Amino acid sequence: MTRVVRFHEYGGPEVLQIDDIDVPAPTADEVQIAVRAIGLNRAEVMFRRNAYLQEAEFPSQLGYEAAGTIKALGGNVDGMSVGDAVSVIPTLDMARWGTYAEIINVPARHVVRHPENLSFEQAAASWMQYVTAWGALIEQAQLSAGEFVIVSAASSSVGIAAIQIARSVGATVIATTRSNAKADALRVAGAHHVIPTEEMDLAAEVAEITSGKGARVVFDPIGGPAIAQLAECMSVGGILLEYGALSTSEGPFPQFAVLGKSLTLKGYLYTEIVSDDAILDRAKDFINEGLRSGALEPLISRIFGFDQIQDATLFLESNAQIGKIVVSLD
Repeated sequence: MTRVVRFHEYGGPEVLQIDDIDVPAPTADEVQIAVRAIGLNRAEVMFRRNAYLQEAEFPSQLGYEAAGTIKALGGNVDGMSVGDAVSVIPTLDMARWGTYAEIINVPARHVVRHPENLSFEQAAASWMQYVTAWGALIEQAQLSAGEFVIVSAASSSVGIAAIQIARSVGATVIATTRSNAKADALRVAGAHHVIPTEEMDLAAEVAEITSGKGARVVFDPIGGPAIAQLAECMSVGGILLEYGALSTSEGPFPQFAVLGKSLTLKGYLYTEIVSDDAILDRAKDFINEGLRSGALEPLISRIFGFDQIQDATLFLESNAQIGKIVVSLD
């Protein structure tokens, strides 16, 4: 029997419970992992609250990220061995391949041997955030040295990852946050400039920083009225990648900025990266090299124990963190 976190109905963190269940042997294309650490993501909160892209079938597992050691291999799996230290790149179905458990089965294409310099906690805090940010900034926007990029809601784990990836290619990062409370931490995390949007005029500050040119790339999880504000901050030919919908309101379409600057506004999904083997391989190479060299360094806000899963996800929902929340099984 294995301890697995499941929920039997939609709701808040209190519906999460630890059940003892039998975990089957891995299928031919799967890897079985003895989990040492789990990374938490906001998508899991949305799934548990019935606000995600898929519906749960109860009782449901959940979770996208984990790190541990290989316990068993499916018959078709090559290039890995029992005992290897590995981490999980989020799959396309967290209910089927949930990671909140002591032992998990995951498709082999979503398992990667991470650099030896990472702890299991760091490895579990890496792949969702870096794959998401890399896919948008590098694969799609082709961000390069000397360019300006605006990273909205920058204190999130994906925001911190975007800051590091942008810096690694020589771009200048303008991070936004609601107030000054997290500004110093964002500068320490690597942001060249921090704009608290409730205290400063965003467009005016970006214009000053960029000498009136604007930022070519914007990476935003908020949406709503913020899109019109961000469009005003962009340069001619700029691209805005929208990867979330934290705003509950639909903002106006910024038609004059879009037309006048020939802007591209694109909805961006993580699945665009992990659904394509060639793109996913490029992501693995870039991220593993960055983790190995130290150019990418997961920022962990707090570590909880496995029995504290409700407290861990409650902290995630508080928005008080800067960086990633991790659950350790050690």
